Amino acid sequence: MKSFKGTLLGFAKDLSGFILLILFLILFFNIDSFKNEQVGITVPDTWLLIHMNFLSIVLEAVPFILLGVFVSALIQIYVKEEIIHRYLPKNAYAALLPAAIMGAIFPICECAIVPIVRRLIKKGMPLHVGVVFLVAAPILNPIVAASTFFAFRTDLSVLYARMGLAFILSILIGAILYIIFKNKDQLRWTKDELVGRQVVVDPIYPRKMNRMKQTMYHAADEFFLMGKYLIMGAFVASLFQTLLDREFLLAIGTNEWSSTAVMMGFAFLISLCSEADAFVAASFNNTFSTGSLVAFLVYGPMLDLKNTFMLFAFFKVRFVVIFMTVVTVVVFAAMIALQYLQIL
Repeated sequence: MKSFKGTLLGFAKDLSGFILLILFLILFFNIDSFKNEQVGITVPDTWLLIHMNFLSIVLEAVPFILLGVFVSALIQIYVKEEIIHRYLPKNAYAALLPAAIMGAIFPICECAIVPIVRRLIKKGMPLHVGVVFLVAAPILNPIVAASTFFAFRTDLSVLYARMGLAFILSILIGAILYIIFKNKDQLRWTKDELVGRQVVVDPIYPRKMNRMKQTMYHAADEFFLMGKYLIMGAFVASLFQTLLDREFLLAIGTNEWSSTAVMMGFAFLISLCSEADAFVAASFNNTFSTGSLVAFLVYGPMLDLKNTFMLFAFFKVRFVVIFMTVVTVVVFAAMIALQYLQIL
């Protein structure tokens, strides 16, 4: 009975997310009709802007979510736990450096990183190593480096500061969380969840699926699991994107402390993809200090609103709260120190 109720509740959540997306799509493709007063329905311009911002976030994130869940499915099927244990250094602190280097190799943004890290931890990757990969990969990857270069090609110090800080701070954050949690299990587990120890069986043909079919099955399952949290996060972020007054940001960002805090908060709320956030930061080049712009570019990919929904969905609440606190304090302290030393 409890299992049936859980399945019914999960179906209701999936259906509500799907209906929300369909409503926004209908509004998007019929925007001219809604703005026409002859139809008899007039939607305020603010809500039209909210729906456009929502769709821009969703459409920007979906390809990376697809990439993330597909890579996650490949890890589930093809990567054995023994491989992870064999190649990772036995020393907890020595394992931090390879995790940061791995983040620099794979072109994965913050939209796709949560399902991949979640799967790697399930496969036996230590929690603190997963944390390093979680915060490093969305910034250190080659695509983000290229976009930052083109956005700030007249001031490459922003590029160097962003990449250097992401590498160093990701290792520091991983070390702090290792000290706090000592790699205790922080994942949320459900009875119905497909884990690496279970064999996937085709409901029509009882024989075992081949590996490719299992990969597609896992990818589809993970996509719909992640998608509903992406939609919720994107909707809340679109509200902030539309209703947040930039003049207010400029008014409170008058010194190094406040401008850094403002730009970090702005990065969290608007939830931009790390492949595109450098161009938004460049638009503030003449109004905010270089240090606060770097804070925007480092903090946003590590932690934003849409990712927070996913983190709370798949990790324990205490871990997520501490993770968010550590990331915020470490990034803010590093940026203030660099500005105080006049390095930025």
